[in-house]
Amino acid sequence: MEGSVASDQTVPVFLGRDFPELREAVQRVCARFPGEYWRSCDERSVYPKEFVDALTEAGFLAALIPEEYGGSGLPLRAACVILEEINASGCNAGAAHAQMYIMGTLLRHGSEEQKRRYLPRIARGELRLQAFGVTEPTTGSDTTQLKTRAERRGDRYVITGQKVWTSRALHSDLMLLLARTTPADAVRRRTEGLSTFIVDIKANLGKGLEIRPLKAMINHNATEVFMDGLEVPAENLIGEEGQGFRYILDGMNAERTLIAAEAVGDGRWLLNKAVAYASERRVFGRPIGQNQGVQFPLARAYASLEAADMMVRRAAALFDAGRECGADANMAKHIAAEAAWEAAEAAMQTHGGFGFAREYDVERKWRECRLYQIAPISTNMVLAYIAQHVLGLPRSY
Repeated sequence: MEGSVASDQTVPVFLGRDFPELREAVQRVCARFPGEYWRSCDERSVYPKEFVDALTEAGFLAALIPEEYGGSGLPLRAACVILEEINASGCNAGAAHAQMYIMGTLLRHGSEEQKRRYLPRIARGELRLQAFGVTEPTTGSDTTQLKTRAERRGDRYVITGQKVWTSRALHSDLMLLLARTTPADAVRRRTEGLSTFIVDIKANLGKGLEIRPLKAMINHNATEVFMDGLEVPAENLIGEEGQGFRYILDGMNAERTLIAAEAVGDGRWLLNKAVAYASERRVFGRPIGQNQGVQFPLARAYASLEAADMMVRRAAALFDAGRECGADANMAKHIAAEAAWEAAEAAMQTHGGFGFAREYDVERKWRECRLYQIAPISTNMVLAYIAQHVLGLPRSY
């Protein structure tokens, strides 16, 4: 039966392997970047440029760009499959995933001139749009209260402020930046007065723009971004001034669905690794996988991952159909994050002391899975959204 585990198998077979040719193509690319490659990147804290170049060359990062701009014009579900398979292969899509959802803001709200200027070059790999400057040190998830200011002066905006946890800014050509163009006390609604800009990173480094690496538990190439009199041409404003918050919200449903797919992929890699190890490792004259204390956490993780996968598919289907999917995208991200962490814990416990050994890659994936509880949105913020917008409870913040 499809989805069952046959007696001669050591790893589960998962339901509904849609886009099989796409999955196989992703797996072929990922096979060139085994665990040794990722451990080396971690040890040296370097950006996996070779891997990102390979994804770009294969056209995977241009999956959501329409064909008229040089991309593949695939649906969000196909992009989910790409990211899921990357992580299920033991690689890390976090090095490149932002391009998929950042590009959506430009695609849906940019001018035709902006789209023709940037999208074909992004699709060809001539430009990287990997950095998203939103979070600030003092405001965190309270995006409407961000302090970065952009003042219009003739044909340009002058931007002053600071961003934090801006991943890949030192490895991207362009950054999507959210800044306040109207003071918070001068707008009717707190979501108004924010604007979105495309910033040319390479052209502005040392000219009002400074980027510093931020060392962290996982190698996401996080940075702090400082802007002091940074000048951005007015033509780089996306859409209307003051409507930027709405524009980035529009892309967050895609972001959360894509990240959820990544989490499912990570969970599946960890589960497969743990099941194989439990079948091979013998203690007291028998495979440790024969013990229910080992079996049950793995079985629970499998069930959770299957449920998460179904939720990701539902969110993607609604998004692709142009229907409201905010609640579904948030729930998919939450459930997938929980399932991935459950699989990570089960894999770590199954491997015992060897789970801490870097050569097994379990500790690397365990660290990467922990991030889903916090980014791109924390678990508590998702629960608050569901409580207010789905259950109709009073706003808690």
